[in-house]
Formats: sequence, structure tokens, C-alpha cells
Amino acid sequence: MKRFQRTLALATKRPAAVSLSLVMISSLLAACGSSSTPVSSSAPTAAPTVAAASPAASAAPAAKPIVPATVVLNWFAEPEHGGNFAALSKGYYKDAGFDMTLMPGGPSVSSTQIVASGKAQFGMANGDDILVARQEGIPVVAIATSMQKSPQALFYHKDAGVKDFGDLNSHKVYVASTASFWQFIKNKYKLTNAQEMKYTGQLVNFVSDKTALTQGYVTSEPFTMDQQKVEYGTLLVADSGYKIYAGVYFTTEKMIAEHPDQVKAFVEATVKGWDYYKDHSDEINPSIQTKNPDMGLDMMKYSAAKEMDFVFGGDAATKGTGIMTKERWEEVQKQLVEVGVLKTAENIDKVFTTQFLPKK
Repeated sequence: MKRFQRTLALATKRPAAVSLSLVMISSLLAACGSSSTPVSSSAPTAAPTVAAASPAASAAPAAKPIVPATVVLNWFAEPEHGGNFAALSKGYYKDAGFDMTLMPGGPSVSSTQIVASGKAQFGMANGDDILVARQEGIPVVAIATSMQKSPQALFYHKDAGVKDFGDLNSHKVYVASTASFWQFIKNKYKLTNAQEMKYTGQLVNFVSDKTALTQGYVTSEPFTMDQQKVEYGTLLVADSGYKIYAGVYFTTEKMIAEHPDQVKAFVEATVKGWDYYKDHSDEINPSIQTKNPDMGLDMMKYSAAKEMDFVFGGDAATKGTGIMTKERWEEVQKQLVEVGVLKTAENIDKVFTTQFLPKK
């Protein structure tokens, strides 16, 4: 199972891949366990001294300065970060001028707060988390997305009598109380009698109760349930009409204003990393596993295969990896206002930008 970390609270993500309990992080910058170790490219080295340069050598362009940078991931290292690990492993971040560190997220890590504090330059979060963060005064801006739609889903037992979201009344639903997608589904399908149960990140309660449902990601939970011989059905949250972008990359308004060249370089290198990971996930996954040894390569292979349509389908198929549209952002913002998650709507042009994405 995997991550479920909201901007300010555990909500729309899922637990670590093969762990049935949440791993708590005692410190933002000194986390326990190998899966919490930041991943960094090699430190910058001093430029070599040239004793006597020829005219031709003198005319050569100076090497691009390397600057330290950090991207806060939205959970522990996993295939959902495949593009970042590919960009790191293949040297795309270094070529873009970065000594890049991949900082793991977790259930108590707020990527938006870390980036807003200046302790990291870039972060990952779900699209609705970006909107909530801005409403709470955190000046973050979405600059690309790793997934065109969210793998978030509700899982039910095959014989539970569930066929659609409207069938959830009278059922126990293990879901984070602050999950924005759940607020939308409850309102749209009038789930006044659904029994909200505290989501703990474990499957045990769901497995033992044949009438219950639980939140999860279709890129991970099915692997675990298949191993446990659980017969389940899936309701993909995106099919409810709640179509957020998932794994959204963001930075601050200040970073965009002061270092637009670095923002552009980060986005281009990350997109290049995802395009490489698409056909070379088996090559990159071992580097991910070194930072999350609890997740086996067999599950990584499963997750990588399942996520491809989420990353490269939809608008990305024709408009390029990482693309986002104004219509999608406006739709989600409207939905969040309607259910009371957001108090007001703001100018969506301040929420996201595609100006740093490579031209298709």
C-alpha cells in the first residue's frame, strides 16, 4: 500500500507499498529508515584549473553552474516517482544545472509547507491540495503534473452488493475524513447513510469485513489484495466526476519570479525523466528500491505498468507529458467550492502554469 498525505493532513494518498501500517516521520529532515533517506546526485565539484588556455579553448562556453535543489516527493520512494528517479539516474538534473535531492514524503510531511518555507525548491502534491494550500495562504503554483488523472479508488468486496458510488449507503467506508474526493462523492451521490470509518492505512479491517470499502490506489492495493486472495471490485474516483491531477509538481510564486530559468530547467528535466521511465522502468526501479527496500521489484514492476495510462494517457498523449488545462483546474475548484472545502474561487491563472513545459 502507499501514500495518503494531504497538504496539511493525511487525506488523499495511500500507505507505503507493502506495509499495512502507516510509518510516522519524527522529523521533516531526519527521517528514520532507509526509505526516508533523501536521494541526491553527486555534490558539485570545483571547476578544474586551466594553466594555459588556447584561444579556441577560451572561446568555449563556460560550464553551466550547478546549484543545489530539492524536490519533496509525496510519499516514500516508489514507481509513482519514476520520472524523478530516471532524471536523477540518467543525469538529466545534473545536465540542467542541479545537484538534485529527492526528499521522501510521508504521512506527517507537508510538501507545500516545506517548499513555502524555502527548505526545498520544488514539491509534489495532488491538484486539490494545491488549491487548498493557496486558500490557506501558501503561495504555491503548479508547474506540471506527473499523472493526468488520479489512481485513487474505493475498493469493495465482490459480493458486497456494490456496483456504483450510489450503492455505498449503509456500508462502512474506510476513508480519511479530510479527503476532498470523499466530500465530493458524498455530496454528489447523497451518501447520508454511509458509515465513515477512520482510515488507518491498513487493509486488515477491510479484508475482515465483507461489507466494507476502503480507499486505495489502483497502482498498489490490488497487488496486495491479489496476494491475499481477496476478491474485490474497484470504483475509480475519477469516474465519479472528480478529476484532479495527481502527483502535481509545484514551486512558489517567489521562485517563479526570481528563478524562472531554474523552474524551466527542472520541469524539462523531469518530463525527460518520465519519458525515459516509460520504456525503461525495469532499469530505474532498482534505484528506487535502494531508497525503499520494503517494496519489492515485483510490486514496482506491477505499479509501473499500471500507472502508464495515468501518466501518458489523456491530454498527455497528444499535448505532451506533464500537460495541464485551465478547464480541468477550474472544474475541480468549482467542485471544491460547492462542497465547502474551498470558501471561494480564485483566478485559476494564479494556481497553475504551463509556461515551463517543453513545447510539443
